[in-house]
Amino acid sequence: MDEMTRKELMLEVMAELQPEIEAARSASLPIKPSRPPLSRTLEDYLPLPPEALFLGVAMDRLPVLLNLQDPVPGPLLIAGDQESGKTAFLQIIARGVDQVHQANAVQYGVITAYPEEWNRVSSAPNCVDIFPSYKNESQDFLNSLSSWTHVNRGERQFMLLLIDDLSVITSMDFEARQSLRWLLLRGPTRRVWPIVTLNPNKLTEARPWMDFFHTRLFGRMQNMGDVVKLANANVVLSDLTPGSEFLMREGEDWLKFWIPAFD
Repeated sequence: MDEMTRKELMLEVMAELQPEIEAARSASLPIKPSRPPLSRTLEDYLPLPPEALFLGVAMDRLPVLLNLQDPVPGPLLIAGDQESGKTAFLQIIARGVDQVHQANAVQYGVITAYPEEWNRVSSAPNCVDIFPSYKNESQDFLNSLSSWTHVNRGERQFMLLLIDDLSVITSMDFEARQSLRWLLLRGPTRRVWPIVTLNPNKLTEARPWMDFFHTRLFGRMQNMGDVVKLANANVVLSDLTPGSEFLMREGEDWLKFWIPAFD
């Protein structure tokens, strides 16, 4: 068999084997589970108790809920690397409120350095407003929430304070920071629930606030040193799927859960 015939034969064999090669390559790649949208996910669990705040779905398909009537968990910190899904998590919480609760039962306000990321929920009846962290309105909102907690004993409405990036607080004035301290310390007992995100690379400037957060939820984090500082444990967070999977401590164990896709 001459050299040209040999090459032609090899090409023919490779062409015939190509589908099997591609199939084997595909089988070796990790399969990313598809996430149903929030509205379809909630259909499996509605009606929820009026005091239940939807956070996500555990791997056993049970919903992960926060009881707004029980202040014991305290403020929630959502920590994770850039692109781990912290903002998406906050937005799913907000959109879940829109779909489950009446505005006179649960409302939320958002403080963020990137208000344009929140356009999809800004007009919802449950949304008080989206407050740019670099404007005085965000400080006024913190101060008004703090004042409300002193006079709302007869109220039945809950308020969620969603702060996307705890480090934005460092640029606010003394009164606003004092208001936030009060809300972190007493908010959940007065029907105000702070839920705050943090990128671990900003942990140094956020450290004075860390003791307020006893309940911490984690997205993907690569640096084990940051994990130990924030989780006080050698738990592996680097294998969480960015944008969808999170981990939280549940007693002595760790609960892994996922958030639905935004509708």
